[in-house]
Amino acid sequence: MSGPSPTPGTQQLPADLVAIAERVEHRVGALLDEERRRWSALDPALAEPIEALRGLVMAGGKRLRPAFCHWGFVGAGGDPDDPRVVDAGAAFELLQGFALIHDDVMDGSAVRRGGPTVHRQFVERHAESGWAAEGRRFGEGVAVLVGDLALVYADQLLPAGPVELGRHWDELRIELNIGQYLDLLGTAIAQRDRAAARRIARYKSGKYTIERPLQLGATLAGRHDLTEPLSRYGDPLGEAFQLRDDVLGVFGDSARTGKPVGDDLREGKPTLLLAVADEQATPAQQVLLAQVGDPDLGAQAIADLQGVLVATGALAEAERQIAELAERAVAALATIPVTDPARAALRDLAAFVVARDA
Repeated sequence: MSGPSPTPGTQQLPADLVAIAERVEHRVGALLDEERRRWSALDPALAEPIEALRGLVMAGGKRLRPAFCHWGFVGAGGDPDDPRVVDAGAAFELLQGFALIHDDVMDGSAVRRGGPTVHRQFVERHAESGWAAEGRRFGEGVAVLVGDLALVYADQLLPAGPVELGRHWDELRIELNIGQYLDLLGTAIAQRDRAAARRIARYKSGKYTIERPLQLGATLAGRHDLTEPLSRYGDPLGEAFQLRDDVLGVFGDSARTGKPVGDDLREGKPTLLLAVADEQATPAQQVLLAQVGDPDLGAQAIADLQGVLVATGALAEAERQIAELAERAVAALATIPVTDPARAALRDLAAFVVARDA
């Protein structure tokens, strides 16, 4: 069975993804609107952190986690109109909000989804208001709290289910934090190792984007026995998802990704791209690669580094790995006992995940 094309920008958003996203967005919006009303009645200032969270979560995003949770649930025999799977999808979106807000603080990112990151919003609020103490500490402190709120709301939205449901939820949250630590450590020590880069890709993002939502959805439908079979699809596709993110972080269009082009190079992220380039680089190219991690890299330096990643074959290797992982995931679908509509939807989602340009 042939796999989905790895060429970015060639796939349309699957129609079912749009429908799932609309239901989940309505649920998240209703929750946060009610929370804003509740807490602003106590003190009007309390509307601001909740509005910041709402602004981030509702500003965009592909809603992939709710989609994979939905099709894990439906594939296991669940009713597609069951409100529990909408709540589970909303929980994943708020968990993603938590991860993004904290990630932006850790990376010092200024832009997310085309607008200022949450911590930057509150740094600017501090400066405009002429408040006391340090604006950076205030902004980052508020962002940590907003991220924590998102995590609590995610936990509240997760529907009740069998004991295995809670175990999946706990494990994915632990994996997310473990992956984030590996990413921070790899950045700090300028790690250039293929195996480490792929491990980070799996644990920082891949597992909690695809594999765990699928498993949680199936478990919510009472089919915990599908946990291992769904891994055969979700694990490789999750890694392909993050490898595509890594490519977009260097070569993507900022108008589409919502983040400045080359930010991963400025931050020195330990990616497969850099690992391969480091292996294959000439001495002259190594001089250019030594600039990775400089937060002041300009447009020409980014362009030079992009050239190195192409010339060393790093981009081609990343694309090869993405295609191979996606092919493995799609081939596994034939061996997983899910409903035919779910199998078709998961095939379409695999194509979208690896061919996306944002």
